[in-house]
Amino acid sequence: MEREQVVDLRSDTVTRPTPAMRRAMADAVVGDDQYGEDETVHRLEARAATLLGKEAAVYVPSGTMGNLSALLAHCGRGDEAILGDESHIFWFESGGPATLGGIPFNLLRTDRWGRLDLDAVASAIRPERAGYPRTGVVCIENTHNRCSGVALPLHYLRELRGLAIERGVPIHMDGARIFNAAAALGVAVSDIADEADSIQFCLSKGLGAPVGSLVVGSTDFIANARRQRKLLGGAMRQAGVIAAAGLVALDTMIDRLHDDHRRARHLAEALAATAGVAVDLETVQSNIVLFRPPAGQDPIEVVDRLLARGLRVSNYGARGLRVVTHYEIDDGAVERAIAILQEVLVGQRERVVA
Repeated sequence: MEREQVVDLRSDTVTRPTPAMRRAMADAVVGDDQYGEDETVHRLEARAATLLGKEAAVYVPSGTMGNLSALLAHCGRGDEAILGDESHIFWFESGGPATLGGIPFNLLRTDRWGRLDLDAVASAIRPERAGYPRTGVVCIENTHNRCSGVALPLHYLRELRGLAIERGVPIHMDGARIFNAAAALGVAVSDIADEADSIQFCLSKGLGAPVGSLVVGSTDFIANARRQRKLLGGAMRQAGVIAAAGLVALDTMIDRLHDDHRRARHLAEALAATAGVAVDLETVQSNIVLFRPPAGQDPIEVVDRLLARGLRVSNYGARGLRVVTHYEIDDGAVERAIAILQEVLVGQRERVVA
């Protein structure tokens, strides 16, 4: 089936670069970034740092490398990272901090709002004692992927930040979709970034750029993260070719995120009104919707049936199925997706009951 005939809601990473991005990439001024000579990369890093209110930034190929570079910069071998049991770093990043950095995970329960209990965080931070690993960092995620794209509220972030400062432990935010979080909360992205020592955000999630992420933080921290990027093989040469698309993304794709959120909400409400489908509408705050098909339906079979009718969704295992809106999904595509979902989910339910 041709791509144009399929409504692809698997992720906001499936988007193609806009015409403006393609033009910027073709015309990009480039140099060897390893020598610090790529002007376009410099502009992107400076823009990212300014937007998030931090001193500096480093451009990396992926969000996974961004998070890993940050954790390696925060922690030495044997230092422990506190993070949620539903976090992207734990689920989807190949155990990189432990495998490559010798950083063990101290997993805490993630509630339905994507939060870690503050008392649990306080208890998990290790006191100085022979035999205990040092607590190197507390990791949070915003928006939270496996919690249906919920945005962490500022009051929670401020309380966590106060606890971390009191205990002398830095906070790293996996802010892959931090601009979605800002749009959902109606605040400046820098207000969110104020409550973390380091933030990783993706240009290829929500913002539509073809590749790349940035890590922001203090000047000294970013110098260390840049060293970790080199260690991980993420240093690039004429990277301005792709950085140019990131600049266009920051210029043109942030203000339209409300449209993705509106469409995701409409889709979620339609699913909630479909017999037998379970959706936690309260946690649908951005562009991600998690839902469970009616009882008795095999999620893998549902994914296949949807694809056969022209709709791509993601299987999220115990979390159900996931759909994600993005800039290539307009109102018409959402209506087609709803029609396909209702046809498959309700029709299959009737066959199962019969």
